[in-house]
Amino acid sequence: METLVVIDLGSNSVRMTISNLDDTGDHHTLAAEKRYVRLSENMGVDQQLQPAAIEWTLAALSEFKAIYDKLDHPRIVAVATAAVRQATNQKQFLKQVKDQLGLTFKVISGATEARYDYLGVFHTLPIVNGLLVDTGGASSELILVQNRQMKHVVSIPLGSVTLSQAYLENDRIQADSLFSAMTFVNNVFNDVWWLREATNLPIIGLGGANRTLAKINRRKKNFLNVEDIHGYKLTATDVYNTLTQLLGLNLAERKKVPGLSKDRADIIVGGLVPVALLMRLLDSQLITFSNAGLRDGILFERINQIKAESH
Repeated sequence: METLVVIDLGSNSVRMTISNLDDTGDHHTLAAEKRYVRLSENMGVDQQLQPAAIEWTLAALSEFKAIYDKLDHPRIVAVATAAVRQATNQKQFLKQVKDQLGLTFKVISGATEARYDYLGVFHTLPIVNGLLVDTGGASSELILVQNRQMKHVVSIPLGSVTLSQAYLENDRIQADSLFSAMTFVNNVFNDVWWLREATNLPIIGLGGANRTLAKINRRKKNFLNVEDIHGYKLTATDVYNTLTQLLGLNLAERKKVPGLSKDRADIIVGGLVPVALLMRLLDSQLITFSNAGLRDGILFERINQIKAESH
């Protein structure tokens, strides 16, 4: 029996999953924790992680440490994604985390992040063909799946925090700002040479912004368990209607939308513009949501290793 702790330090939140694994590959989740830390906030053109965001992150990681320190010899896998990947003060930040908490983060590439997303979805949803879209705080990963195989991957500089900060008002969003953001997103998509191969394919949505889209709609349709979005589907019309609804609200009103966390209300429009434009660009009529992503991919990779070692 092994206890696996996976910590995923993203641009908007830091998450931890603790699972028990046995030699046959059976596993069950002991704990799942999430804290909003906004690590990519105000990084600016010089791409510096800011002191306030670093403090929030260290405080969250310290809370996580108090939990996993009670475990008996856990295997800890800690990965950092776009915000730390892009940061010019990456080394200093990682040293600070190591010195204060004894925690060593591995900064993974966008392609590695995409591969873990694919593994998480592959093992938990019956997707044959589709485009996986993981919209994070500072980057998005696109993965084209054909016949259950990963065919193309790319990590692009579109994130809910960075798009919102660069283009969109905090409060009521203006038409010219939205158009500027949409133009930027479209230009980024046009640079992905293989993207048209996903035309008419279903989209599989991962990441906080996309999952929030599912939660808003589940709440609207009075589902009992709003959080249970794994495998939940929405039409393109549902997606466009939700974004239109949010665009008509100011910040205080968005904070009251059922299913939308108050911590995400200021960045939700920036987080949903990429998936809405992608569905329009590819004439994709359906989005399926996945609760499994990077952390699950790391879990399944470890399960495969254990199975290989036991043979």
